[in-house]
Amino acid sequence: MMLEVSNLHTYHGFLHALKGVTFSLNKGEILAIVGSNGAGKSTLLGTIAGIYKPKEGKILLAGEDISVLPVEKVVARGVCLVPERRQIFDSLSVRDNLLLGSYHRFRREKKQVQKDYEKILELFPKLKTMLDRPGGLLSGGEQQMLAIGRGLMANPKLMMLDEPSLGLAPLIVKDIMEIFKHLKREFGTTIILVEQNVKAALRIADYACVFERGEIVISGTAEEVMRNPAVRNAYLGKSKEVTHAASGTIRG
Repeated sequence: MMLEVSNLHTYHGFLHALKGVTFSLNKGEILAIVGSNGAGKSTLLGTIAGIYKPKEGKILLAGEDISVLPVEKVVARGVCLVPERRQIFDSLSVRDNLLLGSYHRFRREKKQVQKDYEKILELFPKLKTMLDRPGGLLSGGEQQMLAIGRGLMANPKLMMLDEPSLGLAPLIVKDIMEIFKHLKREFGTTIILVEQNVKAALRIADYACVFERGEIVISGTAEEVMRNPAVRNAYLGKSKEVTHAASGTIRG
């Protein structure tokens, strides 16, 4: 198992943000997480990445407990978070933004870093034409490609993306989703995708879950979640409420 999250509880001060979250993923699987704002989705990603420390529970990456590690060691173990709104360095060139993604391994893996850099430019040929351009001058879609490319420079086992389609045109969203499918197929990257574009996320995911008030309230294969009446009503229709229609685990 690539990732095992067990009974995870995280607090922001007195706010109980995650309440016993449990799920697991194999190598190369994609998990889509949907839910309203404030449901705990970003807190989950931040907890797995080591930004927030859980008060209870464990996070195992390839069998190693990473829940007790500082952020830099979590990154070194192969966890990458592409945050909401990209957060690239506006004044740095596309080239420098990409290379910063490999900061933790640049000295000891220079040859491999160069190979990874070349692979990423093959994956995002548009970036290859603007390597000297400041990141702040890129379009929203180009910045998202840059953010994903920077994440890939970390050579992640687990890649987590927070709202990657936010503010992007539908055609760009389609291209971004195809990139995730390519990463799964060609590199075996395990991906957690927090996404408000529910249809787009469920089309490419293996598994999916719905978050509500810090808990997984609906879960299953992406197809099962897509067919769930509560999900269809809340995210693909008119209703705004999600009922507790399933237990909080991806696998039983």
